[in-house]
Amino acid sequence: MVVGRAARLAANGLLVLMVLLTIGPLLWMVSVSLMAPGEASRSPPPFWPAHATLYNYRHLMFPERHGAAFTDYRVLPAIWNSLGIAALSTLFGLLLAVPAGYAFAKLRFRGRARLMQATLALMVIPAQVGMLPLFLMLRAVGLVNSWTGAMAPGLAGLYAVLFTRQAALAIPDEMLDAARLDGASEGRIFVGIVLPLLQPIVVTLALFAFVTSWSDFLWPLIVLSDQGSFTLPVALASIGREHGDEVELLMAGAVLTSAPVLLLFLALQRFYFDGILGGSVKG
Repeated sequence: MVVGRAARLAANGLLVLMVLLTIGPLLWMVSVSLMAPGEASRSPPPFWPAHATLYNYRHLMFPERHGAAFTDYRVLPAIWNSLGIAALSTLFGLLLAVPAGYAFAKLRFRGRARLMQATLALMVIPAQVGMLPLFLMLRAVGLVNSWTGAMAPGLAGLYAVLFTRQAALAIPDEMLDAARLDGASEGRIFVGIVLPLLQPIVVTLALFAFVTSWSDFLWPLIVLSDQGSFTLPVALASIGREHGDEVELLMAGAVLTSAPVLLLFLALQRFYFDGILGGSVKG
C-alpha cells in the first residue's frame, strides 16, 4: 500500500514537473509582453511585471502613434496576410488532398499502386530541396510576391493524402456498394457518406495545415519581397533585426503569433483527438 502510494505520488510529481517545464516558457513569454520597456533586462529578470501594461501590443499594432522607426513593417497587414494565406492554403489543400486520399483507399483505377508508391517516395524528400525549383517555376509564371505563390507548398499535402487514405480504409466497402446499388454517383457518395465519416480527420488535417502555414517563415521569406505582403513571422523578424534589444516588444509579437493557433487547437481539440485515433484504425 505504501509502495503503491509512493509510486503514484512520484508519477504525479513527474507529470506536474513536465507540465511546468512545458507551460513555464509560455507563461514567461506572456508575462514579459506585459512588462514596461526595459523591465525584462534587469538582473535578475523578473518573472511577473511590476505593473502590467499593453504598451508593447499598442506599439506593434499602431507604431506610427508611438513614433516608431519600423512603420514600414506594419503588423496589422501582416496579420491579415498570414490569416488569408493560411486559410486559403488550408482550404484548397484539403480540397485536393481529401478526395485524393479517398480515391487511393476505395476507388479502383489503373496505376493506383504506382501513384501511391510515388507519393510515399516524395514524402521522404526534404521540402527545402524543392524550394528553388518551385521558386523558379512561380517566377516564370509571375506568381512571386503573391498570395498564390505563398500558398503553393500547402497545395501539395502528401501527408494529408496518406492520412486520409488510412482513415478511409476503415469505411466498410458494403456501405459504399449499397449506395452505388441505389444509384448514387461517386460524388454524392463522397459528399453524403464519406465526408461525414471523415469529419474528425478533415478537422485534424485542417488544424495541421493552418498551423503549418501560419507559422511558416522560410518559404514566405523567399517568395514574398514586398514589405506590404509580408506574413506575421517575416514582419516580426524584420522588426527584430532593428529592435532586437527590446525584449518586451518581441515577446508581444511572439504572443500575437502563438495565440491564434493555441486558441484554435483548444476549440478543435475534440476533433483533433478523434482524428488522431481514427487515422490509426486500419492500415
